[in-house]
Amino acid sequence: MDHFEIAVVGAGLAGSLAALALADSGRSVALIAPVSGRPDGRTTALMDRSLDLVRQLGLWDAIEPLAAPLSTMRIVDGTNRLLRAPMVTFHAAEVGLDAFGYNIPNAPFLSLLEKVAETRPSLTRVVASLAQIEFGTKRAILTLDDGRAVTADLVVGADGRKSRVREGSGINVRNWSYPQSAVVLNFAHEVPHQNISTEFHTPDGPFTQVPLPGPRSSLVWVQKPDAAAAALALSPEELSLAVEQRMQSILGKVTVEGTAQSFPLSGMAAKAFGKDRAILIGEAAHAFPPIGAQGLNLSLRDIMAATSLLSDLPTIPDDFGARYDRKRRADVLTRTVSVDLLNRSLLSDFLPVQMLRAVGLQALASVPLLRNLMMHEGLNPGSALQTLRSTLSEKIGWQRA
Repeated sequence: MDHFEIAVVGAGLAGSLAALALADSGRSVALIAPVSGRPDGRTTALMDRSLDLVRQLGLWDAIEPLAAPLSTMRIVDGTNRLLRAPMVTFHAAEVGLDAFGYNIPNAPFLSLLEKVAETRPSLTRVVASLAQIEFGTKRAILTLDDGRAVTADLVVGADGRKSRVREGSGINVRNWSYPQSAVVLNFAHEVPHQNISTEFHTPDGPFTQVPLPGPRSSLVWVQKPDAAAAALALSPEELSLAVEQRMQSILGKVTVEGTAQSFPLSGMAAKAFGKDRAILIGEAAHAFPPIGAQGLNLSLRDIMAATSLLSDLPTIPDDFGARYDRKRRADVLTRTVSVDLLNRSLLSDFLPVQMLRAVGLQALASVPLLRNLMMHEGLNPGSALQTLRSTLSEKIGWQRA
């Protein structure tokens, strides 16, 4: 029976990145997952701090040609309600960056991670599914669907919303659903995007265009389930016209590429993010609607937290899961609640809720300090207060001088 210091279960983007990061930290790692299924047509916007991890893993030179920078991000109120907010524009230059992040297609990103994993001597790829997991005081025993078994000092559950690691750890979850589905697709357009991402807030949810290299963009179009099904049933020409009209023709004529996909929207949060010798990352720990590019960026912060905790430990203690849970709780819960509230505010017909949302966006549009704080918080969670203190200190010092 093979033994590893760490077993990562799940080889999606989060699991693969976790396995590479943990292997590079000097641990022996097994990455356990079956061969991937259908191609993933989605894209992922990685923000500045997440890109630091990608660079540390030596991946950036290969990823950069696939990616498009996000230099400007706009929020447009497309609700047509009585109380409409002004357009809010965030420029990366306002916080001293060339770009907030980069938009990367998932499929080639994952293919790259698979190839790089083969070059890490301390990382072993185990092509199998987890059938059963048992946790002892000193190690976990993972039984695979091909009859093999491995042991590990720590198990990282990166195996999605139906995580067997989470189930085997006895960690419960809270689930909720939304009356929405997300249509995802890529499209070409006549007018250059100029590295601008635009998120239209509609009564049914966000309609988010994100740049890709060249005159192309990716789209996440959140709609009611019936409307999403109807969109998928359109001919390519009809769908292209629908996308162009929904985004007010700001990119000119649109041509949808390939086949659009649709995913029902729901939310999930584990009631603990670690327990004993197990920790949860990615959608095994948290899941919410695709708003504000929070999903994989939150998962990468899971990974960074785990590697940070492990860096000071020669051996992995039996309470590592509890330590990790304490470190991740505030960040995960804050992001989950904020995304949930924003999404529900779009769906609400309650006038006071619409008013609060409009006032909030108006404040972001008209108050540079507030907009700056929001950008810092989005890029580096927990930094907004520190930025506010620094700004106030500078102002006080200038006034005294």
